[in-house]
Amino acid sequence: MTRIDAKFAALRAEGKKAFVAYVMAGDPDFATSLEIMKGMPAAGVDVIELGVPFTDPMADGPTIQLAGQRALAGGQTLQKTLDMAAAFRETDDSTPIVLMGYYNPIFNRGVARFLDDAKAAGIDGLIVVDLPPEEDEELCLPAQAAGLNFIRLATPTTDDRRLPKVLTNTSGFVYYVSITGITGSAAAETGDVAPEVARIKAKTDLPVIVGFGIKTPEAAEAIARVADGAVVGSAIVERIGRGDSPAEVLAFVKGLADGAHRA
Repeated sequence: MTRIDAKFAALRAEGKKAFVAYVMAGDPDFATSLEIMKGMPAAGVDVIELGVPFTDPMADGPTIQLAGQRALAGGQTLQKTLDMAAAFRETDDSTPIVLMGYYNPIFNRGVARFLDDAKAAGIDGLIVVDLPPEEDEELCLPAQAAGLNFIRLATPTTDDRRLPKVLTNTSGFVYYVSITGITGSAAAETGDVAPEVARIKAKTDLPVIVGFGIKTPEAAEAIARVADGAVVGSAIVERIGRGDSPAEVLAFVKGLADGAHRA
């Protein structure tokens, strides 16, 4: 059982929904992003998504693209991102960390070496948005053999014919993308999300967590009521980008987490 599996089992036992928060590693610099990351569990974050900055983030909107550019300009690398996870693990051995990004940096490092290093750094799961199920032998299956969850995205365009393929070899949780498009581009609508979550849950026992387009505590609560939890990324990253202090960012995160946990 991974930390992700254990966290969702504990939440289920408590009758609580999950709050998942995304932060771009190295944005605006290593020390500040690590401080924010370390403060997330106390702010109510159940699972941390740690973004790996990449030059061509095709699924991300301007907010997260700019965060990645800031991080890369500051010298952030895949190794420094793993170092950040390892530094977090020095004081927190229970909060799950999901590494989220693109395959190119992993491929350049080499899959076997990357998986060894990720496990050593305390990473629990991967979201690699540009590797479809047809490429499972590339990373998904080796990752699961190494004890890491491989979390897949389902979207509004994932029809009933495609869904079983998406769910095959997925573990940890299913990330449902609430809107068609890039991160931060529109608001999630509960009326649209609820039937889609129900459709996915009819095909899997995994938790279904909804992200994209959630920007307020009220939205986090509304989405969490119809899913197993909510993910917020762009709204948090936007505050980091505008120069809010770590304390201000974490106060905002706490409001979002409180919203999801009220569901």
